[in-house]
Amino acid sequence: MLSTLTTRLLVTLGALLVLAGCASSGPKINSDFDRNADFSAYQTFSFVDPLGTDKHGYSTLVTSHFKAAAREQMESLGYTYTENNPDLLVNFFSNTENRTDVRTSPSMTASYGYYGYRSGLYMGFPVYGTDTDTIHYKVGTLNIDVVDAAEKRLIWEGVAEGKLSKEAMENPRAAIQSAVSQIFQRYPTRLAEQADQ
Repeated sequence: MLSTLTTRLLVTLGALLVLAGCASSGPKINSDFDRNADFSAYQTFSFVDPLGTDKHGYSTLVTSHFKAAAREQMESLGYTYTENNPDLLVNFFSNTENRTDVRTSPSMTASYGYYGYRSGLYMGFPVYGTDTDTIHYKVGTLNIDVVDAAEKRLIWEGVAEGKLSKEAMENPRAAIQSAVSQIFQRYPTRLAEQADQ
């Protein structure tokens, strides 16, 4: 039981870290929203209980990092946190998976034959081949859902996917904060603000 729990916690942590601490290009961010939802009508928010990252009956450190980062983003959007009858509910989901890339590239070697000491004058014909490199890495996915609490209806979803970096694994709080911030850049009211500028 403990090893399964530990494995799941590591998977959750890895997925979260991957998003913020992705390779040099950063995570790929996608979002979608309900075009019929009036985002300006919502005033308050809270978190789903239990959150998608808390699958074992208790809150993890990763979840507390997510909650802090999401709360900061939601409050920066003008929403107020409340535990009593919120307009919106925020939820998180994460996943990691191992991936493998196989890359091939052309290569050439020149043969100097038996008389290698005379290679300056008698270089052999080139031999063409292929070099193959296999690269193993982890990819993490983070989903953030914002739900209309009264209607129990998803009104916005932000998704980030990217390679996990060593730096993100060593500093999960900063990695999570960065990933959550990048995802919330796609929130509909923030996109409208950017379009107006």
